[in-house]
Formats: sequence, C-alpha cells, structure tokens
Amino acid sequence: MVFVEVVVIVVVVVVVVVVVEVVVVVVVVVVVVRVVVVVEVVVVVVVVVVVVVVLTVLVVVEVVVVVVAIVVVVIVAVVVVVVVAIVVEVVVAVEVLVVVVVVITVIGVVVVVVVVVVVVV
Repeated sequence: MVFVEVVVIVVVVVVVVVVVEVVVVVVVVVVVVRVVVVVEVVVVVVVVVVVVVVLTVLVVVEVVVVVVAIVVVVIVAVVVVVVVAIVVEVVVAVEVLVVVVVVITVIGVVVVVVVVVVVVV
C-alpha cells in the first residue's frame, strides 16, 4: 500500500513539475522575443539616423553618388538587422531554454527525492 502511495505522489509531482516547466519556458520565450523586437527597433532607428547624416553630408556631392550611397546603406542595414535579429533570437532563446529546463528538472528531481524519502521514512 505504501508503494502505491509513493508512486501516486511521484507521478503527481512529476506532472506538476512538467506543467510548471512548460509555463516557465513559454513565458521566457515571450519575454526574450519582446526584448529582441526592442533591440531590432533601436537598430533600425540608429540606421535611419546614420542614413540621414550620410545624406546630409553627401548633398554636396553628385546626385548619383547620393542615390547609390542610399541604396547601399539601406541594403546593408536591412541585411545586418535581419541577420542580427535571427542570430540573437535563436542563441538567446536556446540558452534561456536550456538553463530553464535544467534548473526546473533539477528542482523536480530534488522534490521527487524529498517526497519519496518523506513517504518512505
């Protein structure tokens, strides 16, 4: 009878730990994505300011050079923003998920061991 109670307690604890783990992972991913979006917006604003400054300086030069400079700067800026955003999202999300999963799993194992020891003793 004690064995059945221990098994039930362990199953309940494992289910609770898994549910908490999933909720924490979802919350962390949502927060990380929002932070990355803010970083992307800041990068775009900085790029726009740089383009405006470059345009102001290049007004003195020929119109063709200005147009080419605008196109090059915008293309490079877009590529950089997209690449940085993708890399940051993937790296940060993976690192955070790994840490969260490991921490929650360790906590879950400790809880299960404590529950089993308490029930058995």
